[in-house]
Amino acid sequence: MERIKVLITGADGFVGRALGVYLAGKGLVVYRAIRQTGDPTIKSDLRVVGDIDATTDWSAALQGVDAVIHLAARVHVMADQASDPLADFRKVNTAGTINLARQAAGVGVRRFVYLSTVKVNGEKTGVSDGGNGRRFSEADPPCPSDHYAISKWEAEQGLAQISADTAMELVIVRPPLVYGPGVRANFLSLMRWIDLGVPLPLGRIDNRRSLVSLENLVDFLFNCLVKPAAAGETFMVADGEDLSTPELIRRIAGLIGRPARLVPVPETLLRLGGRLLGRSAEIERLCGSLQIEIGKAKHLLNWEPPLSMDEGLRRTVNWYLKGTA
Repeated sequence: MERIKVLITGADGFVGRALGVYLAGKGLVVYRAIRQTGDPTIKSDLRVVGDIDATTDWSAALQGVDAVIHLAARVHVMADQASDPLADFRKVNTAGTINLARQAAGVGVRRFVYLSTVKVNGEKTGVSDGGNGRRFSEADPPCPSDHYAISKWEAEQGLAQISADTAMELVIVRPPLVYGPGVRANFLSLMRWIDLGVPLPLGRIDNRRSLVSLENLVDFLFNCLVKPAAAGETFMVADGEDLSTPELIRRIAGLIGRPARLVPVPETLLRLGGRLLGRSAEIERLCGSLQIEIGKAKHLLNWEPPLSMDEGLRRTVNWYLKGTA
């Protein structure tokens, strides 16, 4: 394989760190773009770019690069205090992404892989009678509803126009929640609650949610980078197995070696409590269904998730246990 020179933005993040190691292991030349560093002796593969917006100068970072995988983004901020949150998301996720893509196309970057989000499709799918419901696919019309998703969808549109106007190939990837060793935020909190034996009022939830392990996501991003058939396409990616929230808790509890303390609280009461406490979004993620169809990734790229969900959860829990031992 030609030694592709790839720039990863957000390379010091949860996905970026794992992706850099994975691509280097595949023989690619990896450059890691980060916002800032406190180390005056910057390693040769690090390229510091500062804050990301419409004015960021990427010229030094893009020097000698064949491809870009753009991970850097402004992500969800709990209790966001910004006076205009949508403007802040657009500054980084829309204007910052389009600015990078224009500069990348201008210096002859051949392929631009953009990590978007399933939230571009919408917040939830449906499930009935305890079975699988409809799934989001690439063919669905976009329906972003929150500021983060809107900024990502606008970036996708801007990238498509740049790709149409230049020779740069675009690949868009829309993942659901990503978990794996090093995970933070809600997934880490869930493991801690289970480990502490906290009773969770989720025993009567009947939903289905797609997830993607960190290992499966980085493998898929590698495929999007190197396979000709990926050019010009948008893909959904997931583990290929959907779980209800109670089943996810039971599997994690079993791996930790704790009982799953699930209390059968009616879903209507959970949603009411969420509204009263201003936590409706979090409750919706626990109660609602969000399922993804990955047939296009399988058929067009001949891709199968290399890791089962059970193995992905096992690796995640092992990482958690090592950190708390």
